[in-house]
Amino acid sequence: MAFVAGNPFERMQSQPDIERLENGEASQGDCLLGKDPTGPPDQRFNSSTVASRFLQAELELNLRLRALSFGKPVRYTYNPLEYAWDTHRCYVETFCQAGQSVLFLGMNPGPFGMAQTGVPFGEVKAVRNWLKISGSVGRPAEEHPKRRITGLDCPHSEVSGARFWGFFQELCGEPHRFFRHCFVHNLCPLIFMSETGKNLTPPELPAAERDALLSCCDSALCQVVTALGVSMVIGVGKLAEQRARRVLSEAGITVRVEGIMHPSPRNPLANKGWANIAREKLDHLGVLSLLTR
Repeated sequence: MAFVAGNPFERMQSQPDIERLENGEASQGDCLLGKDPTGPPDQRFNSSTVASRFLQAELELNLRLRALSFGKPVRYTYNPLEYAWDTHRCYVETFCQAGQSVLFLGMNPGPFGMAQTGVPFGEVKAVRNWLKISGSVGRPAEEHPKRRITGLDCPHSEVSGARFWGFFQELCGEPHRFFRHCFVHNLCPLIFMSETGKNLTPPELPAAERDALLSCCDSALCQVVTALGVSMVIGVGKLAEQRARRVLSEAGITVRVEGIMHPSPRNPLANKGWANIAREKLDHLGVLSLLTR
């Protein structure tokens, strides 16, 4: 099955206003609509802000991903960096900033998290009520009937995202205390589903398709880490940690790579108290003190 993602800008009622960002007339907090995230990336963003460079890397990744195709067991492929670009860009422009030293790295979106909101680990209530992200969310060209995209109105809660953002909300109180030092990103922006609607992770794809996908994502990760200038990447889950360590080392990018347990309910240990486990590990890494002082 070829990956055909819907163009969200065919459905948006208003036109983009990217010129204000390029001309320096808009701040990162303006949460502007972006131009077509599948179009040519050149001349989209200047390089004056970390957020601009980050978004540029994602636009370039979108172009490469559109050239890929996926067969069985994949039946549906969603890319929230296209149909949820509005909310995703709001997240990046609001919280991606110079001086951040830690990047939390997930693997790819969940069906009730980033797939709905455009925000990594983006459980809807956390995105709306704590991160205060707003914007329009379109829909992919083809949806599984049990995995409809309803955006910020999605009634379902993603456990992983609720645990992840809930932990940092309790720890930091206000988002700016977290994002002063940290940012959150996914290695791969695509979500894959089988005919039945089962969520598939990149390692579950056929080898050739998986390798082509991760090659694109690896390149984008190197761009993102360089743009952010972080000193530490923390993989959320073993897959993200191991991939980041290998890719960044092979690219010669000097950055410390560590990991924390994934908060997924599929993980029995996470169900026994993920917050306490995460707190202990972040304390050991020296990150906890950054967020609580």
